[in-house]
Amino acid sequence: MPVEGDRREIVIIGGGIIGCTTAYFLTRHPSYNPSLHKITILEATKIAGGASGKAGGLLALWAYPSSIVPLSYRLHAQLAKEHGGAERWGYRQIHCGQLEAKGRALQTANGKINGNGKDDSVSLQKRSKEAIGTLRAAGIPKDLDWFSAESVKGYDEMGDPDTTAQVHPYQFTMSMAQLAEEKGAKVILGSVKDINYASNAVKSVTYKSKETFESHTIPATDVILSAGPWTSTIYPTAPISALRAHSVTIRPSRPVSAYAIFTEISLPANFGKTNESIKAQRRNGGTKTVTPEIYARPNNEVYACGEGDTYISLPTTSDLVQVDESRCQDVVDYIASISDEMRDGEVTARQACYLPEVHGAVKGPLVGETGVKGLLMAAGHSCWGIQNSAGTGKVISEFVFDGKAQSASIGGLDPRKALR
Repeated sequence: MPVEGDRREIVIIGGGIIGCTTAYFLTRHPSYNPSLHKITILEATKIAGGASGKAGGLLALWAYPSSIVPLSYRLHAQLAKEHGGAERWGYRQIHCGQLEAKGRALQTANGKINGNGKDDSVSLQKRSKEAIGTLRAAGIPKDLDWFSAESVKGYDEMGDPDTTAQVHPYQFTMSMAQLAEEKGAKVILGSVKDINYASNAVKSVTYKSKETFESHTIPATDVILSAGPWTSTIYPTAPISALRAHSVTIRPSRPVSAYAIFTEISLPANFGKTNESIKAQRRNGGTKTVTPEIYARPNNEVYACGEGDTYISLPTTSDLVQVDESRCQDVVDYIASISDEMRDGEVTARQACYLPEVHGAVKGPLVGETGVKGLLMAAGHSCWGIQNSAGTGKVISEFVFDGKAQSASIGGLDPRKALR
């Protein structure tokens, strides 16, 4: 028979991938009892409204930190098997490699050619014997045939389907939230204003409703702070800053093979349709080298992202993030310079988000107790948030119900080492 003293009011702050996987694993913990345990996700705008909906979705056993990566990678495979992840959120095992290439000049809208004055953007017929021979000489795998033979200079494998996989981040985050709701978790849209305490223990959380703008306070025995780059706005001693990142999605001119590619592209002089690419060359010391990442996804979609920036401060909510169209165009131009399939494809999204970066002597993410009774932190995952989300959610559920992490040894991620 349920005992009143066993009741828990668990409030998760943040409806990104960390908050949603935490809610999922809380509802799957052996001690979870929906008649005793109330789980609430408080999200300011919408589920997966920030980086969790705009990330690349790469999963890798060679990611970091090593204390949580193996657990999380294994859990991703288990989740996909249990819930049909291949169809539901695009889970699949892939190859990953580092590609060194020389970019080709692009033809501008007015017909003029950037770079060396020649129109280098004609089809190079990569399936010709000559083109295939050039790619093989550079060490390119046979099925990685969607890069220009003229551009490719070298290739090194970083991971194979035994060590590397992917998900669609938005679909995965939404699925985790929905699966948690099916077991009793509740999502409330509202901006957190205060975590309230009594005798160095959490007592309640105050938020402003997105719909009515009214303030509400809900009781809390446990609070999980998983607000990504917004964590320090709620808990100022958290050493977490924000890095803006731009990305695009492209529907290529033909289906491409399942690879995640880290590039190093040398650009011709005066390259690009925007001035940003030229500025980037100057920022990089005149090297004229850029490093976009390119992830082929199921359903004929390719995701690509560029380097981060700190030019625009973190806005108050994810729906106010400013997208710099020129930076998105740079990414499009960079990958078009080495791939006809990207050059001739259709750009389907231009977007930006903010990644949570832990600064100071302790490296992130920060996962575990804070020193305040009932207050746990799960934030600062940087570019590996999707990869490490499942493991983070699992161990946070153990902190709540078991009092400590059971599935992984994560002492090195203890937030108390970093909180000022």
